[in-house]
Amino acid sequence: MRVRPTQTPRWTLTALAAELDATATAEATVTGISLNTRHLEPGDLYAALPGATAHGASFAGVARELGASAVLTDPEGAAIAEGLPTIVVEDPRRALARLSSTFYDDPSSSFTTLGVTGTQGKTTTTYLAEAALGEHVSAIVGTIGTRIGRVPAASTLTTPESPQLQALFAVMREEAVELCAMEVSSHALVQGRVDGFLFDVAVFLNLGRDHLDFHHDLEDYFLAKAALFTTEHARQAVINVDDAHGRRLRELTPLPVTTFSTDGNAADWRAVNIRPHRLGTDLEVLGPGDLALELSVPLPGVFNVSNALAVIAGLSAAGYDPVDLAAGIAASTGVPGRMERVEAGQAFTAIIDYAHKPDAVTAVLSALRPVTAGRLIVVIGAGGDRDHGKRPLMGQAAALHADVVIVTDDNPRTEPPAAIRAAVLEGAAAGPGVAIEVPGRREAIAHAVAMAHLGDTVVVAGKGHELGQEADGVVAPFDDREVLVGLIGESA
Repeated sequence: MRVRPTQTPRWTLTALAAELDATATAEATVTGISLNTRHLEPGDLYAALPGATAHGASFAGVARELGASAVLTDPEGAAIAEGLPTIVVEDPRRALARLSSTFYDDPSSSFTTLGVTGTQGKTTTTYLAEAALGEHVSAIVGTIGTRIGRVPAASTLTTPESPQLQALFAVMREEAVELCAMEVSSHALVQGRVDGFLFDVAVFLNLGRDHLDFHHDLEDYFLAKAALFTTEHARQAVINVDDAHGRRLRELTPLPVTTFSTDGNAADWRAVNIRPHRLGTDLEVLGPGDLALELSVPLPGVFNVSNALAVIAGLSAAGYDPVDLAAGIAASTGVPGRMERVEAGQAFTAIIDYAHKPDAVTAVLSALRPVTAGRLIVVIGAGGDRDHGKRPLMGQAAALHADVVIVTDDNPRTEPPAAIRAAVLEGAAAGPGVAIEVPGRREAIAHAVAMAHLGDTVVVAGKGHELGQEADGVVAPFDDREVLVGLIGESA
């Protein structure tokens, strides 16, 4: 799927500057916007933003050689960038989001937008939203990438930068999309990537420890998430009141609120009579106006019941029929790398999951424990160059809920893998089960496969849908699912 619309907008730089109450140093014709020279096309306005290590204006010469027609930057960047007509504003990042929406003529106003935030469950929730709509044309933007009408489109960030996002919205408009379900990360909110338009519905799932390498502390992380639930970003809120941060958010937000609960709390939408089984969960949904309907969620775990209930509450708030939504969810074929079952003729149950946070590890293993007759075996690690404090917590969560913990490498990035494993093992020592260190990820998965028997469950956690493993600046091909299938075949 293309990442820019077929119908190319054409603006004069003077007209774009006027939208920002600024002036252009000279006239130019602009046919696109980019803040990354790798994605830049001839005629683009190059957004030269200040960065952590270098100012984007340092690459203005490269942008010019690639055919950029003009530059948007701040006063510091204006002193660096030369040779192109320029718009200068004090905060170009914030201006960029508004300008990108204007450039593509507010494309998201043509369809319903569902913004989903939370520490875990965002990807599953957006995929369940797509499934819930059945044959209706929908789109997803998130961690796994972008899908428009179920066709993949290139994107790299969970929430793309505003020029790419608005261009994707313009493609969705051309493709007659009815609904876009989008993951909204805390980074995106802090960096203004979703400024310049309103979500029709904003959904809060939960909040736990994550991204503390970016945020000062958990409070800072919460406040970043809470920014989505303001009149600057959304029209109405749907909130999980089983989460303490959700209950706090309900009191803080100025938006109209719909609540949901799977845990017996008073809420507009409630899950009751929850009946887990090996392949998923059956339950009853109680909603406004004495509504009662049966729901089958084809994914294990109460947390996935919560994700499905978020979809029903969120899309019902947007005007969809909850009975139709429930039917669509029941027909879902699953989510890549999220409680994904791997069937390769083995006697045991095999699961791959993206769980890379302590709460997520706990949720996944707790969901699988009741449906595992034998041993629960988990392969786990922790990423390098990220929050060091969560590493022992990852090991602890695994050890408290699994019988065997195999600690291995995740994405070490620039750190020594052995040091990361040691921190995870330190936490794993707190549990009653067996903890084993197997450095190579393939070897660790092989160890789990070799020891698994009928009735056991093997969980390969941490990477989910990812297709590579990053170490020392190199991303080598590595697909947990592919490796697991191959090793099961070799052991047969």
